[in-house]
Amino acid sequence: MAVGNKEEVVVEEIVKARTDKRQYRRIVLPNSLEVLLISDHDTDKCAASMDVKVGAFSDPDGLEGLAHFLEHMLFYASEKYPSEDSYSKYINEHGGRRNAYTASENTNYYFDINSDGFEEALDRFAQFFINPLMSVDATMREIKAVDSENQNNLLSDGRRLKWLQKHLSSADHPYHKFSTGNWETLDVRPKAKGLDTREELIKFYKQYYSANIMHLVIYGKENLDKLQATVEDKFKDIRNIDRNCLRFGGEPCTSEHLQILVKTVPIKEGHKLRVVWPITPEIHHYKEGPCRYLSHLIHHEAKGSLYAVLKTLGWATGLSAGESDSTLEFSFFKVDIDLTDAGHDHMQDIVGLLFKYISLLQQCGVCKWIFDELSAVCETKFHYQDKIQPINYVVSISPNMQKYPPKDWLVRSSLPSNFSPDIIQMVLNKLSSDNVRIFWESKKFEGHTNMSEPWYGTAYSVERITGSMIQEWILSSPNENLHLPARNVFIPTDFSLKNDLEKAKCPVLLIKSPYSTLWYKPDTMFFTPKAYVKIAFTCPHASASPETEVLTSIFTWLWMDYLNEYAYYARVAGLSYGINHTVSGFQVTLVGYNHKLRILLETVVEKIATFKVKSDRFAVIKEMVTKRYQNMKFQQPNQQARKYCSLILKDHTFPWTENLEALPHLQVEDLAKFVPLMLSRAFVECYTAGNLERNEAESMIEHIEEVFFKGSKPMCQPLFPSQHLMNRVVKLERGKSYFYPVEGLNPSDENSALLHYIQVHRDDFMLNVKLQLFVRMAKQAAFHQLRSVEQLGYITFLQPRNDSGVCGVQFIIQSKVKDPAHIDLRVEEFLKGFETKLYEMPNDEFKSNVNALIDMKLEKHRNLREEAGFYWGEISVGTLKFDRKESEIAALRQLTQQEMMDFFIEHIKVGAPQKRSLSVRVYGNSHSSEYMTDKSSPLQPCSVKIDDILSFRSSQSLYGSFKGNDVKL
Repeated sequence: MAVGNKEEVVVEEIVKARTDKRQYRRIVLPNSLEVLLISDHDTDKCAASMDVKVGAFSDPDGLEGLAHFLEHMLFYASEKYPSEDSYSKYINEHGGRRNAYTASENTNYYFDINSDGFEEALDRFAQFFINPLMSVDATMREIKAVDSENQNNLLSDGRRLKWLQKHLSSADHPYHKFSTGNWETLDVRPKAKGLDTREELIKFYKQYYSANIMHLVIYGKENLDKLQATVEDKFKDIRNIDRNCLRFGGEPCTSEHLQILVKTVPIKEGHKLRVVWPITPEIHHYKEGPCRYLSHLIHHEAKGSLYAVLKTLGWATGLSAGESDSTLEFSFFKVDIDLTDAGHDHMQDIVGLLFKYISLLQQCGVCKWIFDELSAVCETKFHYQDKIQPINYVVSISPNMQKYPPKDWLVRSSLPSNFSPDIIQMVLNKLSSDNVRIFWESKKFEGHTNMSEPWYGTAYSVERITGSMIQEWILSSPNENLHLPARNVFIPTDFSLKNDLEKAKCPVLLIKSPYSTLWYKPDTMFFTPKAYVKIAFTCPHASASPETEVLTSIFTWLWMDYLNEYAYYARVAGLSYGINHTVSGFQVTLVGYNHKLRILLETVVEKIATFKVKSDRFAVIKEMVTKRYQNMKFQQPNQQARKYCSLILKDHTFPWTENLEALPHLQVEDLAKFVPLMLSRAFVECYTAGNLERNEAESMIEHIEEVFFKGSKPMCQPLFPSQHLMNRVVKLERGKSYFYPVEGLNPSDENSALLHYIQVHRDDFMLNVKLQLFVRMAKQAAFHQLRSVEQLGYITFLQPRNDSGVCGVQFIIQSKVKDPAHIDLRVEEFLKGFETKLYEMPNDEFKSNVNALIDMKLEKHRNLREEAGFYWGEISVGTLKFDRKESEIAALRQLTQQEMMDFFIEHIKVGAPQKRSLSVRVYGNSHSSEYMTDKSSPLQPCSVKIDDILSFRSSQSLYGSFKGNDVKL
């Protein structure tokens, strides 16, 4: 539990994973700031996270969102570094990232950076908490940014349901509060009360930001002594006012808010059921893990589980369970169920079955063998955990330092080890009909509700339910065979490392046949008992039309559906699997402990080879896929812009509207006929990596070939040379500025979005690094100018874009205040201003940016997934440049500032004769008149309006494809 006086704590050694070679040290500065130092001599990135034990629960009444607003403001400037945005600029120039978040009881600030910039970055970071500046001008601008952030959230069903839960709680409990803030709460209402928001902001900072309620995690390359000296120097001046940690006692839900059924209307198509109970927070019993034990069983998906039964009945497509909204004082246990249309009609039966399963757990008692099995899985996961990015690691630790004793800062609640039936039973007893809250979400409730949640406008109604009503639902629900899971045969027991693995630096092509290729990359870096297998099926029939694309999608969903009852045990044991639809067919991924991976692989292959369509499951999956397509119109405008851009650029892709149009006509017989046709011509590309020997990898592809291509009646024939699919991308014409204006798909969304894309080149090492360097130098400046200064929109990005090896850069801005055509002009103005900065940039600043990019490219992969992601990217696109990082570093070392300037003038500069650009302009309902103007305005010279995407695409020339080139052994 939370420690008392920091100086008096006798610290046991910090428990860490057996495979963890990093060094850890806890220190407490004289100002009572508690710090965890982490020394990792192998790291390429350094990171820090400061957690402040004050959050949205402490917002003053009438100033909702003040804690969140303060989080935004601390990034701006400090007395020591008064230049606005200098912190973010410094982090960016040294290859880093920075962010923050505000939670109920804490606020967390964090960054990462290349190691050579870490010490100064820490000094700049520390000033947040020593002497921040909050100017009047910046305050007003950032209120607009908070309001824009809130605007982007208003149509999120997840947030709407979350805030409805909060709204239906005691008005005098901080859980009830609106925490994001908006223009109304941070400007209009305070002014009406005679309050100055900036003065209130400063008052809040002085009242709550105290070193004794802060916890800092530092992750560096230096030894612990050097890190300690740096921290003591940089953070010693944070003031300590001996602030007591705020405790928010009492339950947020009184009897008035329990035993309720809430019907609510979502934005998207679909039905959801959320069943919630207030419980004792697991943090008080984290060694016993009561919520982990119960969520393991209620969330289980194998035969006999609640989900398996609901799935068999055709009532659910997903189920999750676990602790939610947890604090030291209160918590909830939540079960979420995604319902089918039939499931919506059987809500009472589903709630009855849920309570039947809870009753089963009561009758069976707390099982030691289940706890022991779960404990073993957790222990294996902890001790063989993958190394993750330092920024993610520090953020995972700092918020929990207040909650756990120092020895458990790394373990936290991940190692349940004390079997206590009484404690598990205590939480299980809370899952009763006496204190349940049921939230039922469906569009079918439109017009049948009588209330509206004030912050998001969610329509809802509330009905009282009783224990006797739920008992009736239990009795009337189907008499299905619910039972506990079986013992897990997939739990690994062999963690030995292969001693004779080849020392291959890059993937090796072991096999190339008319049927398949096999790439092999043994583990030479991570020394962990894990493997990674990717199996990609190229099937030309899978992408012949919108119908076949949809049928392939339904096939992949059904395959996962069929496999799950058996293979879910593998996932629990740390061996994950998946199948997904690709442009050229489908691909299977297996990753986890290698001990029993081959068993799972053979099952996976067998399920594909023996695939049969079950009519009841087809109907469920078809309904689910249909809703997914229908809900694309509710995507945020910036997501719509990305989809339009991809449709314009990528050859042989179909609009999602055509896929949706094809769906209603597809029947069981269509899929039954299609799957053999899809598999009739195929090519398999396989990548194997990790703790596998060469002969094991070869044996896998031999098994796949034997099942699909060999035998007297093979189901697959090899592809004809002309059937090897190539990824072609539209080659925009030089000197042209294309634009595509379109109305947003959701008439209720006031936001608009611009995607401004500049196409530059086909994969080339020198051009790659020039483009990457431009993004590195311009990204933070674009964010500061377009988002912070001009306040165009909270969502503002400048990022590289790569379409099958065709490289470019894109600005993405989502806005309610300005229309896309106006934002497009502001992007061009930014580029004009940046041109001047580039001309005036001192050579040492240019070199610093180059070196930062080199340092980023020198970063090593941290785990098997990262490494596999890089190599599979090269294989799937067809570039096969496994030495990409080294080659691009060599190009960077040769790059001059004049060459960079010439690149900008040729490819990026506004009005450049060789420039190729495309603007996708999605107009929200607040800019409908501007849309009509944009659509009908006379064209500017060299400007080309796209009226019809498919007609435009078919008229354009295409880049060549890297895919399909002959690969030599």
